Amino acid sequence: MSTLPHPALAAADPELAALVGAEERLQAETLRLIASENYVSRAVLEAAGTVLQNKYSEGYPGRRYYEGQQNIDQVERLAVARAKDLFGVEHANVQPYSGSPANLAVYLAFAEPGDTVMGMSLPMGGHLTHGWGVSATGTWFRGVRYGVRRDTGLVDFDEVRELALKERPKIIFCGGTAVPRTIDFAAFAEIAREAGAILVADVAHIAGLIAGGAHPSPVPHADVISTTTHKTLRGPRGAMLMSRETHAKALDKAVFPGLQGGPHNQTTAAIAVALHEAAQPSFRSYAHAVVANARALAEALLERGFDLVSGGTDNHLILMDLTPKEVPGKIAAKGLDRAGVVVNYNTVPYDARKPFDPSGIRIGTPALTSRGLGVEHMPAVADWIDRGVRAAGAGDEDALAAIRREVAELMAAYPAPGLPG
Repeated sequence: MSTLPHPALAAADPELAALVGAEERLQAETLRLIASENYVSRAVLEAAGTVLQNKYSEGYPGRRYYEGQQNIDQVERLAVARAKDLFGVEHANVQPYSGSPANLAVYLAFAEPGDTVMGMSLPMGGHLTHGWGVSATGTWFRGVRYGVRRDTGLVDFDEVRELALKERPKIIFCGGTAVPRTIDFAAFAEIAREAGAILVADVAHIAGLIAGGAHPSPVPHADVISTTTHKTLRGPRGAMLMSRETHAKALDKAVFPGLQGGPHNQTTAAIAVALHEAAQPSFRSYAHAVVANARALAEALLERGFDLVSGGTDNHLILMDLTPKEVPGKIAAKGLDRAGVVVNYNTVPYDARKPFDPSGIRIGTPALTSRGLGVEHMPAVADWIDRGVRAAGAGDEDALAAIRREVAELMAAYPAPGLPG
């Protein structure tokens, strides 16, 4: 394949231009199964590289600390209006630099250092910023954690309620980074009300599915919604906070001046483009196809003897425990990478291995669905994973190389959005 034209970059910094070209080829030729990755459109890429990069815009539209904001204010207002329309929320802030700073803003808005906060345990599928010990959120706040049942891999809401009423957290997070099942926002909301807590739905992974009607929305239930704008939403690397109007002032003040200076205006513009794309009928079809592909892939993996946490998936994500295969997750992930099947190694609930050398791998279907692959391709994907895991365990590099050739052949028939064919 040819790389995208970057003449100015190639002239100014050929070494960096070569690396960009290599990444373009890698993204085009491999099967990307990282659950948190996707392909953005050329329109999103172009918006992220505009002269909006040149502007400083501390503050909010109509209330800036710099002049010359005539166009920037309109860009941000457009992104905010599109977020509110798409998700049906009363308030949206599109300035957070990423998902972790967005979650930090929630703490700044609603808690004081030392307060108790509650979230899903990281090894059970939660996120670092939900009060985990090695995160600032677990250092500055007292984190208490819920998990999933050993027998089902699902959240035990009786246990969550008992913990919440005992600990009385200021904030309860629901959502995470390795949650393959539908999040019951209503159940979490009922517990949060009883405990007197602010409920925050971290939907970074499933925002695109929610926008496309392929996952229930937290809007009727959560006080605050935090999300990244990439992953299933297919936007740039940014974030948003959405809420009821009653929390708007506290959240806006926490983002700026609480945590950040000037917003990244080029990212705000790219978010606006992605939200416009997500409002189209074709995006709804995409979101449902992501789920259909994940379910078909899970079924094909189960047929090949893989152990899936919770027994399958309701969304875009599959979490696999490779213990029965007797291949550690890290070895499997690195072997699959050499085979052109890109995944990440991941802890599984009640994992006996260490986080940097865990028992599982995490896979997802957003990127392959963006390329146009459908349920009819999922048996082949499952077969590559099956063969790749076995080859990785056996150290069979010839078998991994054979898979890579097969993967590249299929990828050539399904060009990635935003990349040249």
